Amino acid sequence: MPSDTDRNFILTLDGLGGLLEALGRHGYRVIGPTVRDGVIAYGDVSSIKDLPRGWSDEQTGGRYRLVRREDDALFGYAVGPQSWKQFLHPPVLPLWHAARAGSAAQAPADSPPPRFAFIGVRACELHAIAIQDRVFLGGGYVDPHYRARRQDAFIVALNCGVAAGTCFCASMKTGPKVPAGFDLALTELLSSKGHIFLVEVGTETGRTVLSGVPQRAATAEEIAEAQAIVAHTAANMGRTMRSDDLHDLLLRNLEHPRWKDVAERCLSCGNCTMVCPTCFCTSVTDSSDLAGLEATRSRRWDSCFTTDFSYVHGGSVRQSTRSRYRQWMTHKLATWHDQFDSSGCVGCGRCITWCPVGIDITEEVRAIRDGERT
Repeated sequence: MPSDTDRNFILTLDGLGGLLEALGRHGYRVIGPTVRDGVIAYGDVSSIKDLPRGWSDEQTGGRYRLVRREDDALFGYAVGPQSWKQFLHPPVLPLWHAARAGSAAQAPADSPPPRFAFIGVRACELHAIAIQDRVFLGGGYVDPHYRARRQDAFIVALNCGVAAGTCFCASMKTGPKVPAGFDLALTELLSSKGHIFLVEVGTETGRTVLSGVPQRAATAEEIAEAQAIVAHTAANMGRTMRSDDLHDLLLRNLEHPRWKDVAERCLSCGNCTMVCPTCFCTSVTDSSDLAGLEATRSRRWDSCFTTDFSYVHGGSVRQSTRSRYRQWMTHKLATWHDQFDSSGCVGCGRCITWCPVGIDITEEVRAIRDGERT
């Protein structure tokens, strides 16, 4: 097994810029955090100038805003509304398109997806990608569209140096330390000695890319400093949620009065499912132009909060907001274990932040648990 000195290196700011350039030379489309529309959003990155230098975020239930930091950290924020899901499992995916030519309909050939390189993938997000891997690649039915986008993805993970007010990854055992599943992993170090990045090598592909970038071996002190940053983040989570008993807790409380209480606040807008990095529900729609010359079939993200999602002959299976919220939360935290041998929640806190009325999944679990004691 390689020693710490064999797999931990130091990059300067220029070195990180060199890494981004190296990934471009290797044929990757480099995607990373940017500041756009008042949030941290993932987009194309060509240099460190595109990264959110000096920005952080404040998050609580139903509230998000960017704030300026007192330093020039490039990754000094938690998570924005987007997840990497949008690149691996796109919101809208054309499945088939045909245009009439004479009397025949001809479908164009599919173009291959880009080779992605993701920059700044948090531990919770890396766990979310692993969960979707099980959904789309595990078992006997493989999603070819997901596989084509996932198989060559290069992941530069990030050990978190800050936790948002809605983060609870430590409770879900999904962060803030990145455990595995990456090509390279960064920890941002800012001190009087300078602005540097500890880089851990996770794969031989990562080692090959890093070899073309100016770097040096990390010292034991720098490795310890990085570990201390992650430990501090873990101790400062914005939320907590006991997770070891959720499966049985929720399934034996399907008629708990808390479901009615939350339904009176829930708007059934589906925001929580749209921002969730693991939700995967979709619907398929067919459309044609008014002239009848072109036809398209596409797959689109859908939500279990819409009445149409569970519609069958005779009506919707889940007609009430109470039943739809209960379906979402019990699936995410309980029956997901039955399907995929893991929780469907990674503790990123997005569903809390981006709920218009600030419904907090950790509070809903706590209320159900407390209700059993009364």
